Amino acid sequence: MGKLKIGIVGCGAIGSSLAKTIVNNFKEEAELIALYDIDARKSSGLSRIVCKSHDLAVSGIKQLINKSEFVIEAASARSSWEITRNVLRGGCDIMIMSVGGIVSHFKELDILAKKYDAKVYFPSGAVSGIDAIKAAKIGGIKKVILTTRKNPISFKDVEYIKRKGIRLDKIKKDTLLFFGSAKEAINFFPQNINVAGLLSIAGIGENKTKVKIVASPKIKKNIHEIYIESEAARILTRTENILHPDNPKTSYLAVLSAVATLKQILEPIKIGT
Repeated sequence: MGKLKIGIVGCGAIGSSLAKTIVNNFKEEAELIALYDIDARKSSGLSRIVCKSHDLAVSGIKQLINKSEFVIEAASARSSWEITRNVLRGGCDIMIMSVGGIVSHFKELDILAKKYDAKVYFPSGAVSGIDAIKAAKIGGIKKVILTTRKNPISFKDVEYIKRKGIRLDKIKKDTLLFFGSAKEAINFFPQNINVAGLLSIAGIGENKTKVKIVASPKIKKNIHEIYIESEAARILTRTENILHPDNPKTSYLAVLSAVATLKQILEPIKIGT
């Protein structure tokens, strides 16, 4: 069996980290074959870092799909569904990082994946407890509440914040910015709340999953607490994330979760639910 040919769409902090990991840690099992970013300078720059011998950057997603067997989406919630749809139609498996853009299309995703005999992977991201919620769902879940706490700077340039007239620089104590459904949270905070999308898919859906978003000026970490009530157990998890060094809106654990998912795909032994 040959090496798995991997293409990455999106060459920001997450895509760059995963490209370097594939080249350095999975070179026996996988080959980084193509890179694409809407900003060609990013894909070309990343190619020069990870591959000295030839240019991995391609001019379009179709070209990347044609070269790849497995695609990693690390672009944005705005474009993740369109990318995923094209990848599945091209007969490739995909790992999706921008979960928020997929949640409302989940039924269509399932149909497409079955039609084209493709696999879709969602890493656990910046939280713990996804294995527990998957198991609890089988027995029946009554309630899921996500509470996300981040430093106010993480919400800079969020349109919802601007529309509400919230002055992030004036926040001196923990301030509730939002409380509502995961569906609303994903819509209002697309760059900050992939966790809500993942919980919705794994659990009871985007309308029943509740989300609290808190701006906390005293913390430097992204903190996610998940509370689950089910027939099988009452579950409470808390994950205090170190920020990604290249992007404070991203948790470092989210990148490592993608690496762990790739490891599960490439290696014969699978651990966890």
